[in-house]
Amino acid sequence: MTDLQELYQSVILDHNRKPRNFGELAGANREADGKNPLCGDEVHVALVVDGDMITEVKFTGHGCAISKASASLMTAAVKGKTRAEAEALFERFHTLVLGKDADGGKDLGQLVVFSGVSRFPVRVKCASLAWHTLKAALESEAPAPVSTE
Repeated sequence: MTDLQELYQSVILDHNRKPRNFGELAGANREADGKNPLCGDEVHVALVVDGDMITEVKFTGHGCAISKASASLMTAAVKGKTRAEAEALFERFHTLVLGKDADGGKDLGQLVVFSGVSRFPVRVKCASLAWHTLKAALESEAPAPVSTE
């Protein structure tokens, strides 16, 4: 294993063991649920959107290390962003995990740890579940549940 792979694994394991922004969010005005029926990952994303700004974001749920770490890193990345910035970040992240990012996600900060996920198509769904759920919460005040299928 390369030093870079070890670093990526370390970041994912840390966010799995000690997820950031995990818990219920009182006063949320945008929420959505997501589920990956293949592996059983489930996530609930709750947001406080003030005007066009995401002022608070939390998640709850259960799943594999990649799913939980992705949700944790996602919440940290989008907090304080505008809706447009969060949607652009979703697109960049999704391109990265699909293996279609030309520069390997160098401008994505810690989210780059998911760059290797593209080699494992089943894991792409794990990494992107929380992101699709976030997108659903931003797009509708009463979204239908998100599924990776």
